[in-house]
Amino acid sequence: MSLANRLALLFAACAAAVALVAGALFTRASEAHFVELDQQQLQGKLTVFAEQLQGVTSREDLAARRPQLEQELQRHPELALRIQGTDGQRWFTSHAELSHLPPNEQHISRWQHQGSDFRVIEERLDSGLQLSLLLDITHHQHFLAQMQRLIWLCVGLSALATALLGAWVARRGLRPLRRMTGVAQQVSAQSLTTRLPLDGIPAELQELTEAFNAMLARLEDAFTRLSAFSADIAHELRTPLSNLLTQTQVTLSQPRALEDYREALHSNLEELQHLAQMVSDMLLLAKADNGLLQTRREPLMLEAELSALADYFAPLAEETGVRLTVEACGQLDADRLLLRRMLSNLIDNALRFTPPGGELRLSATPTRIEVANQGAQIPPEQCERLFDRFYRADPARREGGTEHAGLGLAIARSIAQSHGGALACRSADGWTRFILDLPSVPQG
Repeated sequence: MSLANRLALLFAACAAAVALVAGALFTRASEAHFVELDQQQLQGKLTVFAEQLQGVTSREDLAARRPQLEQELQRHPELALRIQGTDGQRWFTSHAELSHLPPNEQHISRWQHQGSDFRVIEERLDSGLQLSLLLDITHHQHFLAQMQRLIWLCVGLSALATALLGAWVARRGLRPLRRMTGVAQQVSAQSLTTRLPLDGIPAELQELTEAFNAMLARLEDAFTRLSAFSADIAHELRTPLSNLLTQTQVTLSQPRALEDYREALHSNLEELQHLAQMVSDMLLLAKADNGLLQTRREPLMLEAELSALADYFAPLAEETGVRLTVEACGQLDADRLLLRRMLSNLIDNALRFTPPGGELRLSATPTRIEVANQGAQIPPEQCERLFDRFYRADPARREGGTEHAGLGLAIARSIAQSHGGALACRSADGWTRFILDLPSVPQG
């Protein structure tokens, strides 16, 4: 059942319950009011008849008072009177039906006879006479019966009207959800820029609409990145594959010496190694994106780790005239292989863009590791994009060789995130710094 129909039925049930309770209360109040009026009327007339019967002790006395009694009863046709004498016999009966009135010890009671309803009041006088006064309340009961039928009719009509009104209100109130459904049905790879308008949205759906728009924004960003990544992969793989095809076709175009074949195979091997490294890097990034990059942490002395990396890159730094310094202290729990791979990527990137005679600094504490190099300043809008896959900076900073596919910094950030850290780039005052902030580990 739809939500609108459920709300409509709920509204109808509530309206019917309220109408039913109100009708029942009104019926009980009306019935109590009629009972009170009947009692007052009976008690008043009983007092009148008691005064008229004062001093009556025999049938002869009653016969003398009978004209007065009948005259009083004629003025009130809804009343009937029965008098029982001191001997227990009926001395006077205004209606023959009163002969069927059963004895009753209650002061006031109700009696039904031949489809009529009566209110009965009985009282024994000091002279020993027993008076039974009846009031016809049939019209009261007819009124209450009509009232009950009217109440049930009102219950049914109010439930129906409330159900229809509730369905209309619910459908109108759920219009933003239908609009959201329509937008969701229209979303495709070509229309991820669609957003739900926030104007006129009920407060209860405001957060849902904002979350839906945020989801579309994330999908658009992810799809854009995926499209760009696919295009970059195709571009990066096209060059080595084209080199392999060209080199092989040229080699096989005519008979050649054994040394030429060997040289061609060595050239192809370099391209294949480059392809294998690229595929390996992309697999590592895919694992990191899906939270599958597992780290085997162990306590590492930061000074020893950075000194080992500095020794490894020292020949390359000397070749390019770059001064390499290390300043580290403390201990860090991390995966040795992944940490070294991350720092190697950062150092290799820094060496490629440090001018001859420049300086490259490696510094580390248990909560921060920094790789800083002198060189041209990177614009702030490019600092964040440096970590995108296959991204290379402007042509002035672009490496011309094919051994760098633009995945090193992306891998470095993924490794940093797998350790719970955050890697950022800052470039100012002639220095470019790659800063890894790590969460502090409580001691104890």
